[in-house]
Amino acid sequence: MSTDELACTYAALILHDEGLEITADKISALAKAAELDVEGFYPALFAKFLAKSPLGDIMTNVGGAAAPAGAPAAAAAGGDAAPKEEKKEAAPADESDEAMEDFGLFD
Repeated sequence: MSTDELACTYAALILHDEGLEITADKISALAKAAELDVEGFYPALFAKFLAKSPLGDIMTNVGGAAAPAGAPAAAAAGGDAAPKEEKKEAAPADESDEAMEDFGLFD
């Protein structure tokens, strides 16, 4: 991400945090106050995008609401059926595991 993009992003976040309308002029003013020279199209681009998709909505929808991978399969398999528990036996310890217990990196 370029410095111009970061400056516009931070400016938009500041304006949103203060409850002000996000416009190209205000983004440019904040960038100038931070002594950053932002190309003219970036503030307009950010303001136009954020007019269609409010920043508050974007921030609340980060990450989405995807269902866990196993949920649809469990519902299709039998609805309320509880998953079967499988018994797993502990694997017998190998001789190499016992040999590694005596190993010291700085001995």
